[in-house]
Amino acid sequence: MKTSISPPSSSHPSGDKRLKMLDATIKRHQYQQDALIEILHRASELFGYLELDLLLYIAHSLKLPPSRVYGVATFYHLFSLAPKGVHNCVVCTGTACYVKGAQAILASLEKSTQIHAGETTPNGQISLMTARCLGACGIAPAVVFDGAVLGHQSPESVCEKVGEWLENGTK
Repeated sequence: MKTSISPPSSSHPSGDKRLKMLDATIKRHQYQQDALIEILHRASELFGYLELDLLLYIAHSLKLPPSRVYGVATFYHLFSLAPKGVHNCVVCTGTACYVKGAQAILASLEKSTQIHAGETTPNGQISLMTARCLGACGIAPAVVFDGAVLGHQSPESVCEKVGEWLENGTK
C-alpha cells in the first residue's frame, strides 16, 4: 500500500506565512549576501520591525555572521528593532530645522511623552523618532505626524498634537 504525502502547506513550517514570503524574497535574491539590505527591508515590511530572532533567521539563511546582520540593521535609520507605536512622530534634526528650534521641539516632546527619541511609550501608542533631514527645509522646523509633514512647528504646537494622541488615542 502506498502512502500519500500531503502537498506542501501554503505557510512556513513554523506556521507563519510572513516567513514563507520572506523565504521567497531570499530565494529571489538567490541567497546572495549582497542583498542583505533588500531582505531586511522586506522583513521590516512583513513584520513591522526586526526582532532579534528574525535577524538570526536572516543571518542563518544568508550564511552571514549575526553581528553583520545586526550591524546593518542598527546602522540604517529606516530599520526598527522594536515595535512602533500606533502613532509616529518624527522630528527633523537637519541643519535648517535645528537652527529654527528642532532641539527645543524634541526636548519638549521627550518631556511630555516621557520617552526619548527612538523609543515607544509603554502603552504602545506613540513612537518618537528623529530624522537627519526630511528635505522640507523651506518649512523648518518640520515634524512628521503619522506620515504627514507639517512645517513651521513649535514646541507648543507639536506637544498639543501629541497630547491629543495621549488623551484621546485619536489622530
